[in-house]
Amino acid sequence: MTEPQIEQALIEKLGDLKYSYRQDIRDRATLEQNFREKFDSLNRVHLTDAEFARLLERLVTPDVFVAARHLRENSSFERDDGTPLFYTLVNIKDWCKNTFEVVNQLRINTDSSHHRYDVILLINGVPVVQIELKTLTISPRRAMQQIVDYKNDPGNGYGKTLLCFLQMFIVSNRSDTWYFANNNSRHFSFNADERFLPLYQFADKDNKKITHLDSFAETFLAKCTLGQMISRYMVLVASEQKLMMMRPYQIYAVKAIVECIHQNCGNGYIWHTTGSGKTLTSFKASTLLKDNPDIEKCLFVVDRKDLDRQTREEFNKFQEGCVEENTNTETLVQRLLSDDYADKVIVTTIQKLGLALDGGNKRNYKQRLEPLSKKRIVFIFDECHRSQFGDNHKAIKEFFPNAQLFGFTGTPIFEQNASYQQFEGEQGSHKTTEDIFQKELHAYTITDAIEDRNVLRFHIDYYKPEGKNPPKPGEALAKKAIVEAVLSKHDAATGGRKFNAILATSSINDAIEYHRLFKKIQAEKQTEDSTFQPLNIACVFSPPAEGNKDVQQIQEDLPQEKADNQVAPDEKKAALKVIVADYNTRYGTNHDINTFDLYYQDVQKRIKDQQYPNQDLPHAHKIDVVIVVDMLLTGFDSKYLNTLYVDKNLKYHGLIQAFSRTNRVLNDTKPYGNVLDFRQQKKAVDDAIKLFSGEFQEKAKEIWLVDSATIAIAKFEKAVKTLDQFMQSQGLAAAPEEVPNLKGDAARGQFLNLFKEVQRLKTQIDQYTDLTLENKEVIDRVIPPEQLQAFRGVYLDTAQRLKSQQDKGGSASSSEVQQLDFEFVLFASAVIDYDYIMGLLARYTQEKPGKQKMSREELIGLILSDAKFMDDREDIAAYINTLQVGKGLDEKAIRRGYEAFKAEKSSRELADIATKHGLEAAALQAFVDGILRRMIFDGEQLSDLLAPLELGWKARTKKELALMEDLIPLLHKLAQGQEISGLVAYE
Repeated sequence: MTEPQIEQALIEKLGDLKYSYRQDIRDRATLEQNFREKFDSLNRVHLTDAEFARLLERLVTPDVFVAARHLRENSSFERDDGTPLFYTLVNIKDWCKNTFEVVNQLRINTDSSHHRYDVILLINGVPVVQIELKTLTISPRRAMQQIVDYKNDPGNGYGKTLLCFLQMFIVSNRSDTWYFANNNSRHFSFNADERFLPLYQFADKDNKKITHLDSFAETFLAKCTLGQMISRYMVLVASEQKLMMMRPYQIYAVKAIVECIHQNCGNGYIWHTTGSGKTLTSFKASTLLKDNPDIEKCLFVVDRKDLDRQTREEFNKFQEGCVEENTNTETLVQRLLSDDYADKVIVTTIQKLGLALDGGNKRNYKQRLEPLSKKRIVFIFDECHRSQFGDNHKAIKEFFPNAQLFGFTGTPIFEQNASYQQFEGEQGSHKTTEDIFQKELHAYTITDAIEDRNVLRFHIDYYKPEGKNPPKPGEALAKKAIVEAVLSKHDAATGGRKFNAILATSSINDAIEYHRLFKKIQAEKQTEDSTFQPLNIACVFSPPAEGNKDVQQIQEDLPQEKADNQVAPDEKKAALKVIVADYNTRYGTNHDINTFDLYYQDVQKRIKDQQYPNQDLPHAHKIDVVIVVDMLLTGFDSKYLNTLYVDKNLKYHGLIQAFSRTNRVLNDTKPYGNVLDFRQQKKAVDDAIKLFSGEFQEKAKEIWLVDSATIAIAKFEKAVKTLDQFMQSQGLAAAPEEVPNLKGDAARGQFLNLFKEVQRLKTQIDQYTDLTLENKEVIDRVIPPEQLQAFRGVYLDTAQRLKSQQDKGGSASSSEVQQLDFEFVLFASAVIDYDYIMGLLARYTQEKPGKQKMSREELIGLILSDAKFMDDREDIAAYINTLQVGKGLDEKAIRRGYEAFKAEKSSRELADIATKHGLEAAALQAFVDGILRRMIFDGEQLSDLLAPLELGWKARTKKELALMEDLIPLLHKLAQGQEISGLVAYE
């Protein structure tokens, strides 16, 4: 089908869904006139022309968040006669009762933008959904990027017309449909280095995808469903000024709870896997109960340590001020007894709830709460298997016989894992999730999440030491051997230290010993080899409680640490003091164990701040490996953590929780979560996968686990072969130097796509920790390292050329170029940065001629193949050609020399541009210096610069554009990635 045919079919489908097709709305004037009619009708008013003009001026805003709020709220407006008009834009009490219309090929002309939009859906005349239709099977990411580009156009219709109210975008090529929320530019940027927009596919209750445009329209765009999606299932995050869409499985879970309460049919639990956004789901469920008149109160119950850290911030993100920082139990009791609507939903901790229901309390909380005991109260527990839960559950059930209890869990307790607790050598017993919560209301398992790319798969390496008597599964290896193995494998596992790792040990004594060994062994290696780069090691475990309430609180869910601290507590304390002192020395901090929580939070922050590249936080401030016992193995999230080293016995939910620390999604440089198990617990892993894979037990392992090294290498081999065949089909040898000879954009684009796949697979294989010598030889035979590096260099050359065509758009870029999706993140090393290169160059000049470890050509090749140097690659390569081996320059001299070289080169370029355009070189230099000093481009100063040429306005405009075409690339280069305000208008 052609694009117009797809569009026509969608309009007909929407007609079946009772949308009115408004063929007459094709431009800004008709859009505004229709909105005016709907506004007058809804608010029973007739605005004068002047009033409507003022209303529009007030409503239209470039701020997406402000517009989204306005759409959902009652507002007021002063009429010409001074009286207030209280109004809404849509019927916010019942979104189904609005008018739903569809328009197509709407053209919005503003000062400098002439976009036409495929299909737009209006609710009460307000544009709320834009649908972009494509015929080509382009990646949804590329379609998203086009929308981002449109929104970044100066003078675009999104910020200057009623289109500011758009809530979401839908992209479809008829068979494949995706949707995503609108946002302000900082949450709506397409940054291929680190983050992409959150993108969704719709699904049914069983997580079966609904991607065909017809089915999607029937299920998602039905009038009431769309109204609910916007009014109930989008979240406005005030602290970040951001719009969030709830994912389909989150919506079904919320609906299931609300329905269960509506019908008063007992308790229930939601099984949503770790990393799937349980907190938002559970919070949304509790807030939607505010409007249920049958419910007296809804308590959202979390563990204190969660509330004190992440959850409180998250909740206040979802709804400003909904959680008070340290409400005491007295406040909780007062809010429970309050009739105020604002106190209907209360977020509290399980600890305070326990105190409120404790009959022996001096403040008579329990007696004061007596009037509530027979009322219908709803309790929603965020993580329902914390150690505290069992004790409080009974008290809640006894005191509130009519209560309904709902639990959220990522790892339910079944019969098989009911008796297992995390610490070794001691058994505790749990009731199953079903015993407590009666029935499962909705499930979204880790298998679903992996299939949806909401979390990553796992690569598990069961480490087997060489030797005659290897330990049996579950037995510990010598710690020294494990430290040596970590040091040899860490760079591969973490993509050259782009990511970081946790080492899970089985006791506090083991953690202490590991910390000592890493320090000792790394110091020895540095003495033997001056180029050895030690890992930054941190260690965290709780100190002996000694009556400290905060530490006791932390230890409630750290059974192994709690038990360990009861034996020789003074030794543990002394060891922790040494560990913290070591940390202070490394990072320039000032922590001590009396304020342990601050130290613990600092460790967590450093793990999360691994983002690369990150000029503000050099590698010396980051953590490579953190040694733990129980801490950080549950509930801790970081996209930059990708590896777990395991030296403790894990089972069932403890194992899944620990492994799940590694599998948060980032981008293609993080293909999976890496687990290196030093205890060969294959059976325990298989049992856990089987138990927690829901109904996918037969296929679970192939979904959860990545391919073995041999299969991954075979795929890599196939991708290289496909690239070779393509080059041959173009009459060229499969060699990097032949790529510039490809004819036409289509061929160059095909090369980019094929080589990107080669690089993606190579990135995956590089992070395997179990490659044998034989595997490595095969990989090097498939494509030798020098050839791969040369291909990376020519990929970046070709991509840069086509990217600039794509950015210009219009006739400069063919449809083939417009469809290309450049992923430069795959071509940026985490180790090789500017400092590293300067150090290499210094060493290069210090070596004797003929003895250097790296030749001039190899140095240049290294720089040309790394995406981080795309803007500077020519300059650095030219500078290397000026350096002499044996000159003995230090790093400072190299940096000074490079800066002087660049300044001289840009002066020459500027002088050439001045000559070409008949300008004074000094005047042009002063003009450019002024721009870079303020980072603002001033059009008036450009006119002053050209004044001596005494041109008429037509000739001057032509000259301005010609000059700017030559100046813009140089300005970007000199700005080093910073934005020059006002320059975009000339681009």
